[in-house]
Amino acid sequence: MSATTPGKDDPLPVKSKAEAQAWAQQITQHMADSAGLRTDPSTANPFFNHCTGKNGESAPDDRYYLMYSIFSAVPLAQHPEVIRKIRDMLQKEGLSIKGYREAIDDKPDALVDASHPTSRYFVTASTGGRENTILLQIITPCLMPPTEAS
Repeated sequence: MSATTPGKDDPLPVKSKAEAQAWAQQITQHMADSAGLRTDPSTANPFFNHCTGKNGESAPDDRYYLMYSIFSAVPLAQHPEVIRKIRDMLQKEGLSIKGYREAIDDKPDALVDASHPTSRYFVTASTGGRENTILLQIITPCLMPPTEAS
């Protein structure tokens, strides 16, 4: 495939788990900064898992993906405005918005889902499931750990 459109047979990006987590932290912090939020480091939750193919197949090479989330304290009434700011930033930076809402049944329950076209990561910012919190989350594409030097 072209350099701007990754294909299913392209080599996987190579990152150590520490590099992947730092990348995820940087992206979620950028999301927070775009809306004037302060994240709570004690809520950071990195979850590494093995990659599986469409039909459940797996490879013996330690490929993995990272689902990283962190929370920010935000009064519920401000959630739609905060999610709007994050959505606007994501759009300006070229991410494709996959889902967006500000409320359910006229109650604040905001959400934006977006994906990056070339880096193939997926981000979510949403009403967090905890009272007065926003959840910021990234799911990386399948990544390959660096090979160890002999």
